[in-house]
Amino acid sequence: MIAIIDYGMGNLHSVSKAVERLGYEAVVTGNADDILRADGAILPGVGAFGDAMEHLRESGLRDVVIQYAESGKPLLGICLGMQLLFASSEEHGDHEGLGLLPGAVVRFRGDYKVPHMGWNKLTYKQSGSPLFQGIEEGHVYFVHSYHAKPERESDLLAVTDYYQPVTAIVGRDNVFGMQFHPEKSGETGMRLLDNFLKMCK
Repeated sequence: MIAIIDYGMGNLHSVSKAVERLGYEAVVTGNADDILRADGAILPGVGAFGDAMEHLRESGLRDVVIQYAESGKPLLGICLGMQLLFASSEEHGDHEGLGLLPGAVVRFRGDYKVPHMGWNKLTYKQSGSPLFQGIEEGHVYFVHSYHAKPERESDLLAVTDYYQPVTAIVGRDNVFGMQFHPEKSGETGMRLLDNFLKMCK
């Protein structure tokens, strides 16, 4: 069973349906026991970083997500959910994240259009990751105004190019994150999601 973590800020329905289309049981839940029992967990997210962390703290799910990650079972953050895995964000002030990956989330700065929106090609930095098994470097769909800067190069699994290398996929041990929505990113996105789900068996 795959837990889609419901803390009041996420595209829960589309993620849940994508997991089910790939042949897995998905449960949208904010219940700590359900999450901790799950074979894999997905932390989705849309909106502002600070608001999301406040929802996680108020619901008690901040500690649950950290406990889940420490259990060694696979955890995937999607979009804002990926950014929440990091130590901090500068979105609308300084905010503390979950701290599962060292690094910070910063705003795009430069004379170009923000948000970064559209289909961009992935470039694998750690091609041996099980996430990439059998998948070529395809295009996925991004919409974001802030991007993560991991402290450890080994945590950076894939980048895309938007006037600079931009973090697209991160991962260490059992904790993974995708800046794009895999369920809205065509065949490449769905195959990446499927490879994550295979780790949960």
